[in-house]
Amino acid sequence: MRIVIIGTGYVGLVSGACLADFGHHVTCVDKDTTKIETLQQGEIPIYEPGLQDLVRSNVKQGRLTFTGDLGGTVAAAEAIFIAVGTPSRRGDGHADLSYVYEAAREVAAALAGFTVVIVKSTVPVGTGDEVERILKETAPSKKAAVVSNPEFLREGAAVHDFKHPDRIVVGADDDRAREVVAEIYRPLSLNRAPILYTSRRNAELIKYAANAFLATKITFINEIADLCEKVGGDVQEIARGIGLDNRIGGKFLHAGPGFGGSCFPKDIRALIKTAQDHDVQLRILEAVTAINDNRKRAMARKVAAMFTDGLRGKTIAVLGLSFKPNTDDMREAPSIPLITALQDMGAQVRVFDPAGMEQAKAVLENVTYAASAYACAEGADALVIATEWEQFRALDLKQLQKTLKRPIIVDLRNIYPFDEISRAGFDYACVGRPPGPRARAGVDRRRK
Repeated sequence: MRIVIIGTGYVGLVSGACLADFGHHVTCVDKDTTKIETLQQGEIPIYEPGLQDLVRSNVKQGRLTFTGDLGGTVAAAEAIFIAVGTPSRRGDGHADLSYVYEAAREVAAALAGFTVVIVKSTVPVGTGDEVERILKETAPSKKAAVVSNPEFLREGAAVHDFKHPDRIVVGADDDRAREVVAEIYRPLSLNRAPILYTSRRNAELIKYAANAFLATKITFINEIADLCEKVGGDVQEIARGIGLDNRIGGKFLHAGPGFGGSCFPKDIRALIKTAQDHDVQLRILEAVTAINDNRKRAMARKVAAMFTDGLRGKTIAVLGLSFKPNTDDMREAPSIPLITALQDMGAQVRVFDPAGMEQAKAVLENVTYAASAYACAEGADALVIATEWEQFRALDLKQLQKTLKRPIIVDLRNIYPFDEISRAGFDYACVGRPPGPRARAGVDRRRK
């Protein structure tokens, strides 16, 4: 099939590369000429494992192309995906749909025969109806069907998720549109990926409800972690115990500094605003947002508690900046409020991230960027693990002992076992686990 994807951001680029790999002929369109030129050269603007090889392979085989000319591609397309950004609208938290509606108007102006317009962007309920209205108003003589097909891609595992989905949600009221979408995803039939056909509005709500529920699980286990710290419980054992219940499941039950990224924070805000517009109050999600926002900055107090004389004048090494491993995405990353809070307490902050440092420069000020984890720790008063990159999970603790000014580790991702840390002689703090023999809050062991 001939497919056009509007938007070469995270969702559009991954979707385009994977659909091309299925054998479709895909043209990705973007107004950013610099980005298009970069993609045409086989380079990608985001960090996503496996994506660059996929893009280069399909460009070489002629199935994947990039252009800035939307009008010249729409007429020949059987399906058009709208995969533009829907950031939080400045000031009120609603999803900014201006890019979606602009794309719909440009598509309408270039339509030829019957075309399926598929909204891949995350949009509030009712957006598909407005896209349909725009198409009919702008091109009343042209035939088009609007479908909602939300994405469920995890950053860091997006290629795998697209090719091995838990489910494909298709919101369509037109039989021909359903047939087109079924043909697009036919290569996944060997994996027996379940396809849920539903109404357009249901599909839009499914995406928001899924993200909101996962964010709620994270917030729930973080609050249980706080209780564990007060009563001597171990949140990892608690999470395992409840996660073995098939009704609950073990995913998204890892205590830490709170959730971030490009999806959960903005999508919850948008869902809350949509509910308010319809005189519905989503009290649980309002609490989830407030708790998560407060938690990120509160993690700095966990670092400060390791010193009896405060953080002023101390150098704190922070490992991990991106909101999760295997991505360079800094959007609403927990590291940002953590670092600014450490700075507000008087600390100097040195950082290292395997992929996110270039992106971090746009949102962090007055930090020192190190070339490696050990360079980051050199002479620091404490080491903080903020993102659980695999290369941070097996650090040479003996080398860290020699490198750090003080043997203090604050592990906000619970990646190290107590016995290993204890044998290495560190003072250690973590999230929601009882203190080990050397992990005592308030310890200030200065090396002679």
